[in-house]
Parts: sequence; structure tokens; C-alpha cells
Amino acid sequence: MPTYGVLLATALIAALYTVVRLGRREGLDSGRLIDFSTWLIVTALLGAKVLMILTEWTFYREHPGQIFSVATLEAGGVFYGGFIAATFFGVWYIRSYKLPFWKVFDVYAPAIALGQSVGRLGCFSAGCDYGVPSHSFWAITFTSPFSHAMTGVPLGIPLFPWQIVDSIAELCIFGILLWRYKHKSRDGEIFLLYIVLYAVGRFLLEFLRGDPDRGFVFNHLLSTSQFIALLVLGVAAVLAFRWYGPGRKGEAGAGRSGGGVKVKAHLHSK
Repeated sequence: MPTYGVLLATALIAALYTVVRLGRREGLDSGRLIDFSTWLIVTALLGAKVLMILTEWTFYREHPGQIFSVATLEAGGVFYGGFIAATFFGVWYIRSYKLPFWKVFDVYAPAIALGQSVGRLGCFSAGCDYGVPSHSFWAITFTSPFSHAMTGVPLGIPLFPWQIVDSIAELCIFGILLWRYKHKSRDGEIFLLYIVLYAVGRFLLEFLRGDPDRGFVFNHLLSTSQFIALLVLGVAAVLAFRWYGPGRKGEAGAGRSGGGVKVKAHLHSK
């Protein structure tokens, strides 16, 4: 069995377990959450692959047959593509079934962080999403020709352990979210905290990525994920101002007791 696939499956199971546990604490139906999660996984995987194809469009334009190849099917894709697709789908699903909007988003935020943490170990095992050349004491060297053929990771060159560092960062975010969950002042706060922490962490860590196929914008000034991270921070700033801005302190606890909150927010693994 491929290590990458096993760890990806483990990540999904760990995330689903977290969703069910937190959902029960919030009084949400476990069966509904499992159904929702199944569709979220499918939507996220499709969205991740779509953004991966768009960021590597030069290659896929010259080799259109690769879009439906086994290699593309096995690739994890770009995380933000899956996140955005899942968010759009989530908004539709939650409103269709009249679930408490921000309460559900809060339940999923820690689960996503935990899933990412485990999933990055899969990236490490496969060699994808590798770091820049490094001579530090914790640099790692890949030697498997199979990994090189599948992911393009350089062989025999010490590299920054990007996948491990990102996994640790995601695990820290997971811990912070669980801690804050017990003290949140309103529904939606945990999701807001997650997107801020992840966007900041991803933006900074992207400077230590070494794989050139993740896509860039503004003449290689920013990677695709860095650009999306800035957009996400902009959305987070708008939400934070609406919830915690001047004259809104008295409304902080409103989201804890109400149902859904009406919003107009649009919202390899890479």
C-alpha cells in the first residue's frame, strides 16, 4: 500500500472524527455531519485538482491528455483550490439544510487543520512539496528515483524539510483552535481564527518552498498560494471588522445563541 495514500486516508478519518466530536458538543446531528463531510471531501478533491491544472496550465495545454491521467488523479492538488471549492459548497449545503451557519464552520476549522497536519506527512513520504536547498542540520536528502520520477524532487541535495515544518505548524494551529474553542465569544470566531493563522503561516512558509510547479503571479513575485492567502486575509479583516469593530462589542455573544447568520461572503496537496 502506498504510504501517501495511507496517510491521506488517515488525515480524512482524523478530520471526520474531530468534526463528529465537536459537532456533538454543539448539538449537531452526527449523521448529517458525516453526509456533509463526504460531499465536502469530494468537492475539495475536485477543486484542488482544478486549481492545480490552472497553475500548471502551460504543461497541461501542451499535454491535454494528462488532465485525465492516472498521475493527475493520484496528485493531491492545490490546497486552496479545495478549500475555496469546499467553502462554496458548504455555504450552499448549510443553507439548503438550514444548519447553524457559523456554528458548523467552527466545527470544521480544527478538523481541517488536523487533516492538513497528517496529510503533509504524506507529502513528505512521497517527496512532493519539497523545500529549498539547505545546509542546516535538519536538512533532508531524497534518494528514491521513484519519488523523483513522480514528484520531481531533486535527489542527493539537502533540502529544507518544508513538509515536516508545515505539518508541525498545522498541528500547532489545531491546538490553538481547540484551546480557543472553549473560550470563544461567538460562533464563527474559530473559523475566522483558522483562516488568519493558516494564511499568515502559508504566506511565510511559501518562501521556503523549492518546487517550481505550484504556480506564480505578478512575474513570479508571489506564488499562487501566497496571492490567495492575501485575499483570504482581506476577507478575514472584513469579517473581523463586522464582528468586533467599533460599536459592536455588545454583539459579541449574539452568534452563540442564534441560528444561522446571514452573510454575503464568497469565499499534491499544495
